[in-house]
Amino acid sequence: MSTTADQTTDQTADQQLKAKHRALWAAGDYPAVATDLIPTLGLTLVEASGVRAGQRVLDVAAGSGNAAIPSAATGASVVASDLTPELFEAGRRIAAQRGVAPEWVEADVEALPFADASFDVVLSCVGAMFAPHHQAAADELTRVTRPGGTIGMINWTPPGFIGQLFTTMKPYAPPPPPGASPAPLWGDEEHVRALFGDRITDIDVQRRTVVMEHDGDAAGFREYWKRNYGPTIAVYKHNATDPERVAALDRDFLELLTTWNEADTPGRTRYQAEYLLVTARRSLT
Repeated sequence: MSTTADQTTDQTADQQLKAKHRALWAAGDYPAVATDLIPTLGLTLVEASGVRAGQRVLDVAAGSGNAAIPSAATGASVVASDLTPELFEAGRRIAAQRGVAPEWVEADVEALPFADASFDVVLSCVGAMFAPHHQAAADELTRVTRPGGTIGMINWTPPGFIGQLFTTMKPYAPPPPPGASPAPLWGDEEHVRALFGDRITDIDVQRRTVVMEHDGDAAGFREYWKRNYGPTIAVYKHNATDPERVAALDRDFLELLTTWNEADTPGRTRYQAEYLLVTARRSLT
């Protein structure tokens, strides 16, 4: 039987884990990464999910609003939620430039502060996949979607470029907390179907790619990731006191970026990053 002390310990550990996740995504400049490398993904998800004027839409793990902002542009009423509110300042600035104003709410995808069946459409664009407890995240995405409403996600696949980036960093990363699942598993169709089960219907799953381009060679692109992307920053920080491990990580990272580079022009890099596009209906029962 679980004791009060055990529950308190679990709650404290979870709070510490979420604090680490918040700090991870606040590090670097994720809004720049979203703008530079995946500016079209949010609109792709919005269009695939059929977002339209008059709907109430939730963007989960919204970051700086990659899906929330194009959703708002349709005339929908949009809430952009994220565990890391440090990203909202950039999101508000981008939204203002585009003449829209989604509501920004600090929220944990594993414990969303919204009532059951609150939204017509619930979206997540390479965001909710990074919550450590996949079943809890799927349960919350389902809970806040009204029966008959739409759940739409874009998730990086395990064999794709970003999935392989995480595979490259894994030997150098701190061990995951108990019960945590690798983020790219959300890019596996069977895993997604198992998480949602019979709570969804009319599921459509497509493998697509987005092109990432960088004005610089593979070594320069490695430095871009080290400077701007929170997970990469965290892995390098974890090894900062061990120069040999940092050098090995640098080598492996450069090998990945060199191998995957499709650019024909010297001094430029180009990558095909595969993702899973998922749309489904919340079951009526």
